[in-house]
Amino acid sequence: MKTMAVVLEQPERLVLSHLDLAEPGAGDVVVDIAWSGISTGTERLLWSGRMPPFPGMGYPLVPGYESVGRVVESHAGAALREGQWVFVPGARCYGPVRGLFGGAAQRVVVPGSKAVPIAEDLGERGVLLALAATARHVTSAPGARQPDLIVGHGVLGRLLARMALALGAAPPTVWETDPARARGAEGYAVVHPESDSRRDYHCICDVSGDAGLLDTLVARLAPGGEIVLAGFYSEPLAFTFPPAFMREARLRVAAQWHEPDLAEARQLAESGRLKLDALITHRAHATEAQTAYRTAFTDPACLKMILDWSNCP
Repeated sequence: MKTMAVVLEQPERLVLSHLDLAEPGAGDVVVDIAWSGISTGTERLLWSGRMPPFPGMGYPLVPGYESVGRVVESHAGAALREGQWVFVPGARCYGPVRGLFGGAAQRVVVPGSKAVPIAEDLGERGVLLALAATARHVTSAPGARQPDLIVGHGVLGRLLARMALALGAAPPTVWETDPARARGAEGYAVVHPESDSRRDYHCICDVSGDAGLLDTLVARLAPGGEIVLAGFYSEPLAFTFPPAFMREARLRVAAQWHEPDLAEARQLAESGRLKLDALITHRAHATEAQTAYRTAFTDPACLKMILDWSNCP
């Protein structure tokens, strides 16, 4: 089998290529992808060549970890049946071309245990489950609090705020400096940092990816407060010690989501408690991938870009 896939041949050089697919084996499923999302965090770093050393890193590679499609083959041992809609968080089925993260393709071969069944009526919104699981993972650690301040009102910041509300927490405050991105809040307040005088936040969650914000955030903490780093940072992070010492501040890094986070995010989304509406702002056919990726990474108005893999040649 072959597939059409997005291939980053080198930084800022992206092409669509027909690649050979690995032969499916016992327990594998073949999934025809309907939509895949473009991450403006990790994938932007891959595209720009600024990704820090990372397991599996190297070019050429197929990006993508936000894909939704239908199972078209289910091999012996796979629990999934043909025709089921699934979320696919990536694939490694392209031979010498790396799958990092490998979901941006017309067809993929993955272990059946890796594809997650989802309700068909989620449709294209299913690509947001990876970020919803990331938002859940931020506060799934033992003793973790829901954030009362979120820094950044992109898709992940919005999902963090919506997740807090879905779980019954108090509405958080969200900081955003871009007036266009400040719009679209549902049940919580979005403010410019300069208009916020609070200095008693107990849990600040930063999703901005700005490595220079730590001193600003420490100054806004209550004694014993915590800063959660949930963005992806390409530069070293540093902070001034005395203010952090005086507040007995804590720093925590929220890494990749785990399977229970995805399961809970899926349940919340399918039940309607976690709203995934109005987050996908841009769409393009997969044949327009070069333009779509550049738009996703450079247009501030683009919250989430998705590729449509239907009717690819």
